[in-house]
Amino acid sequence: MVSRFDIGFAKTARASGGLAILLQITGGEAAGVGEVDPEGVVARAAAVAKFTGKALKSLDVLAPHGAPVDRIRVLGLGEADKLVAHDWLKVGGAAAGKISGADKVTIYIDAPGITVTAKNAADFALGMQLGAYSFDLYKTKKGEDDDAKAGKTSKVTIVTGSATAAKKANDISEAVAAGVILARNLVNEPANVLGPVEFADKAKALEKLGVEVDILTEREMKKLGMAALLGVAQGSVRPPRLAVMHWKGGKEKDRPIAFIGKGVVFDTGGISIKPAAGMEDMKGDMGGAAAVIGLMHTLAARKAKANVVGILGLVENMPDGNAQRPGDIVKSMSGQTIEVINTDAEGRLVLCDALWYCNETFKPQFMVNLATLTGAITVALGSHHAGLFSNDDTLSARLTAAGLATQERLWRMPLGREYDKMIDSKFADMKNTGGRLAGSITAAQFLHRFVKDTPWAHLDIAGTAMGSPTDEINQSWGSGFGVRLLDELVRANYEG
Repeated sequence: MVSRFDIGFAKTARASGGLAILLQITGGEAAGVGEVDPEGVVARAAAVAKFTGKALKSLDVLAPHGAPVDRIRVLGLGEADKLVAHDWLKVGGAAAGKISGADKVTIYIDAPGITVTAKNAADFALGMQLGAYSFDLYKTKKGEDDDAKAGKTSKVTIVTGSATAAKKANDISEAVAAGVILARNLVNEPANVLGPVEFADKAKALEKLGVEVDILTEREMKKLGMAALLGVAQGSVRPPRLAVMHWKGGKEKDRPIAFIGKGVVFDTGGISIKPAAGMEDMKGDMGGAAAVIGLMHTLAARKAKANVVGILGLVENMPDGNAQRPGDIVKSMSGQTIEVINTDAEGRLVLCDALWYCNETFKPQFMVNLATLTGAITVALGSHHAGLFSNDDTLSARLTAAGLATQERLWRMPLGREYDKMIDSKFADMKNTGGRLAGSITAAQFLHRFVKDTPWAHLDIAGTAMGSPTDEINQSWGSGFGVRLLDELVRANYEG
């Protein structure tokens, strides 16, 4: 499912055999040429090929006679004064694509003309891990150049003067990579393999990292009055679950922060059934829950100094004879009643009970929910930003900053009374859809009715969690969007 690298760091390394990868800023010299190219063949080859070190461009060089390596590749870093943190992830991902099955790789990253920090080196390693990911679990035949076959691992040595500090920084990067990969794996899994119970088992497995996990069954949720969530699940033979994860890494007196994920493991639309074309993609309708469990894995693996709650609402939305009908009225855990206008607006019904449960049980500092909630958000923002809706400016600003730092970008969308009126119902307290116009906003307004005064943000990740454009650090259909974003939010604002 992922091409793995055994990555180490060294202050100096005399490459011997295998592949050497050198980095070069625009107009500069390549790193490590003295170690692998004492006769200056790289510089001459670069001049002939007009290679200047432009960002993410590459140059392949035949290793000169007597060189200690078999192959040499040079990767461009771009202009030194324009390098930002995310560029190191991208060039790491690009390097992963240049390894081509090499058993042994030495990478020199201290390019002349720049100062490479320990974090830069760790980000480079993270980019390699994410860029190498592939989900091929169900392929019985692998491609000839597929490094993942037979569990093949490339031994990678990253040479940098900041090696000692980079090793420590890489512990965090490894935790982040593991969380993103977990989220990607879950989104990519077929729904016949990953149901609500199986997903809950994945959450339970986090206990080995020190996370406290409780799994609420259908019976327990019924006692709590979660009829909104249970209404979505009643058309499926697969029982729903509510997974509650608690990482206690902060001070005992500190109230937790909370993340809630929509986990519809497959969404047919229910009685309001979706068109057949593209319905297979609805195995990814649990991208929000995948991001939350990936985040909890990361936080626990890196021993985050924060108290964090993660909640997953896990259901399957199917159209059998027991399925919820358009026009049904259900009573949420909050006591508020909901007219179900469209059974394909199901994610908000799952989230409203999960949000209320979280708020009442844990009294968190804030709540952030993630959901592949509406197609309308992709119409508005495409696949390059997720929608951000919030009742709190401080939380919104911190989320936006975290998005810019990780390039998992957010765009704040409006909330307001005019939109809230669109979900008023003639027969109940509210209806679960406000119609075609402003669909992502009215969905957020619906959720807003279940958070009281607690600072809250809703991230609509329908355009970014699955099928989003690929790049150097993501070649996967399931992107794992949200794990790095929320880890950065926690690290920058809520630890220590």
